[in-house]
Amino acid sequence: MNMRWRLALGLMLASGFAGLGYQIVWTHQSALWLGHETAGVLAVVAAFFGGLAAGALALGRRIERSPRPGRWYAGCEAVIGLWSLVLAGLMAPVSGGLLRLTGPQPSAGWQWAVAFLGTFVLLLPATAAMGATLPAMERALSAWRRQGSAIAVLYAGNTLGAVLGVLASAFWLVPAYGLSRTALVCAVLNLLCAAAALRLFPAAAAAPAAPPATVPAPGVLPLLAATGLLGIGYEVLVVRVLSQVAENTVYTFAMLLAVYLVGTAAGAAFYQRRLVGRGGDAGLLRDRLLWALAAACLLGTASLWGAELLKAVAVQRLGAGMAAALAAEAVLAAAAFLLPTFVMGALFSHLAIQARAAGIGFGRALGVNTLGAAAAPLLFGVLLVPAFGPKAALLLVVGGYLALCSMRAWSTLPSWAALAAVLGLAVAAPPLAFVEVPEGGRIVSYREGAMAAVSVVEDAQGVSRLRINNRQQEGSSSTLLADARQALLPLLLHPAPRRALFLGLGTGMTASSAAQDRMLQVDAVELLPEVIEASAHFSQPFVDGGAASRLHLMAADARRFVRATDRRYDLIVSDNFHPARSGSGALYTVEHFEAVRGRLAPGGLFCQWLPLHQLDLPTLRSIVRAFTEVYPGGWALLATHSLDTPVLGLVARRDAARFDVAQVRDRLAHAALPHGPAEFGLPDEYALLGSFVAGPRALRQFAGHAPVNTDDHPVVAYRAPRITYAPDSLPRERLVALLHALSIEPSELTDDAGVARRLAAYWSARDLFIEVGRNVQPTADVHRMLAQVRVPLLAVLRTSPDFRPAYDPLLQMAGALARSDAPAAQALFTELAALQPARPEAREALRAMAGRPAPPLP
Repeated sequence: MNMRWRLALGLMLASGFAGLGYQIVWTHQSALWLGHETAGVLAVVAAFFGGLAAGALALGRRIERSPRPGRWYAGCEAVIGLWSLVLAGLMAPVSGGLLRLTGPQPSAGWQWAVAFLGTFVLLLPATAAMGATLPAMERALSAWRRQGSAIAVLYAGNTLGAVLGVLASAFWLVPAYGLSRTALVCAVLNLLCAAAALRLFPAAAAAPAAPPATVPAPGVLPLLAATGLLGIGYEVLVVRVLSQVAENTVYTFAMLLAVYLVGTAAGAAFYQRRLVGRGGDAGLLRDRLLWALAAACLLGTASLWGAELLKAVAVQRLGAGMAAALAAEAVLAAAAFLLPTFVMGALFSHLAIQARAAGIGFGRALGVNTLGAAAAPLLFGVLLVPAFGPKAALLLVVGGYLALCSMRAWSTLPSWAALAAVLGLAVAAPPLAFVEVPEGGRIVSYREGAMAAVSVVEDAQGVSRLRINNRQQEGSSSTLLADARQALLPLLLHPAPRRALFLGLGTGMTASSAAQDRMLQVDAVELLPEVIEASAHFSQPFVDGGAASRLHLMAADARRFVRATDRRYDLIVSDNFHPARSGSGALYTVEHFEAVRGRLAPGGLFCQWLPLHQLDLPTLRSIVRAFTEVYPGGWALLATHSLDTPVLGLVARRDAARFDVAQVRDRLAHAALPHGPAEFGLPDEYALLGSFVAGPRALRQFAGHAPVNTDDHPVVAYRAPRITYAPDSLPRERLVALLHALSIEPSELTDDAGVARRLAAYWSARDLFIEVGRNVQPTADVHRMLAQVRVPLLAVLRTSPDFRPAYDPLLQMAGALARSDAPAAQALFTELAALQPARPEAREALRAMAGRPAPPLP
């Protein structure tokens, strides 16, 4: 290969790098206004492929007839780079206008139309130019090598560049420098490619290459369209299935896409090296490649049934750490993608060369193939998966490749054997649904949606759990106390809320608990319609008719809804979204917190819950810094005292005022709730205000100089997965470390001196209670348990008589002790009665013991 060819391949490598870098950047940026609903996610993919197809089809013929195709290539690279620079200033105002045009609750058709057309037009100058670069380079090189032979090697080089672009953007550029700077790097690459191309290709007109002798290739364009449709359809389906096994982070998608592209590049390179120029029957080779692709997709599909086992073996062999966990996901991707995409790369190269030999320009061939690819996400992701499930859709892909074979191919045994295997799997194989069912449990419901699989699973004890893609537990029927407190804590801190907005639904217990307030209208926004449907299993027994009428559920992206609606709310509560899951990080940015502030009514209150069991402290610092940028007077509180699933709340009032204790006391006494706040551990103002763990000063100090999470620099999306892939500490350890790092002064909440003293004692008792619990080893032996906790819990009660959570476990253990050691139980009851005289339970137990003997042992 001469120097010119090496330089040309270098240009295609750089161009492919930039193209996939842009795709990652623009997908991130578009999701900020489109939302993560199906229409928004698919609109970006379809618009990107649609622009590529439009460019290849519209410019391909002009490039074919041009005596200066190298100048066309240079011009396309320049347009890509310059338009990406224009988008840096154009994206925000245009997307804001399109967001307003879409509205907060659009119909599916209107949302899809605005999302697709808006994204298509916004990206079109760049994507159309991208679609023309490969045809232009192929035409420019046609004078140097035999006609058509450049296609496969250029396609391989461009795709290899795309692999590098995916990996560099996901693992380095975006996490380190943000979206705008990543786009700038890509723009510089495009402009350098344009400048290099002007030097590489002569300015003088080159004589067009002699047209080839036309070789019949009937149906090659429909084949190109169909293989584009099936190839991207296979990608969409495999990613959809593996999201139930992999961690479903930004790194997961990057790894899957990289493996897909590696296989495609390798297949094109193999075709160029081993199959080009060998002669023979081109139609026979096409049939063999189609059959090989059907068989490869069948094997890739079969690997999905063993994905969980394959991942477990890979993790065991590779060891711990984030790199090993990502390598395990790469193993899953390789099993499903590597062989099919290898054949896809070879097949596309063969069909493109067949089209060239038939007198069809490469630009037209590429455009038709890409046009088929643009339709795949809608057909397979939106229509086929929800209707038939991923197993049937994947087998349809295999059947589609077999159907594209000529009649001659069906006279051989392999085609019929492949068809028999498809039919056998269709009848005998289980669905490609991954649902972890505990021993003695059952699946209550399972729904395949366009974006995720949602299941409700019940264990042997009757406890139901809601899961998304089998990986993310969204709550259970046993967490009513914790879920309800996430509604009641912010609800009771507002003096008189009338309208509330809940971002995220989960089991629905949190929003339903708020709707129990007879004075409150509750709007709840949930991304997945399947979650709304599943939530009825949890909330329906809990919600009476009146509460149901006050609860309004909406299927929408929470971030998009907040920016699009013009309603004002007294209370906005944001769910504890898993920060590592794809898309969730955008709900913890400065821009989103500012949008929420804009939706608060005068005197309104905002509470953002954070799952500390799914967060490391560095990521938490970035979220807190984003929060304090918008709410410098905000506080932090704990939802419960749980050590295994601690949940931290960031709370702010629009007026940044302190709390009126008399008002809080009155709110607790007259809350319009059928079940009093005391039933949820909130009997008085000390229990409510005692949940606070940090004031404004401590939050700002905790955030320090951590990188702030913004729309342009999505720190959380790229940092949060680390603890998901490789946990380095237990949630209880992070909770204790956080409490040591935070502090609060009573004056930051109230100016009542008497309340301030008791609050300070309450906070000290709470921190001591959590410290005690961290090291407790659970046991059913009451004597062993008391040996661990009796002294420290009594010390907690001495620190603050108002702190009731330390009273109840001792009371229960004293009751159990009465069956075997009455004197010891009596002594413990006596201490409890003395330390918390306001509670009657210990005194009643003492009277009962004095009046009658202890009940016999069971």
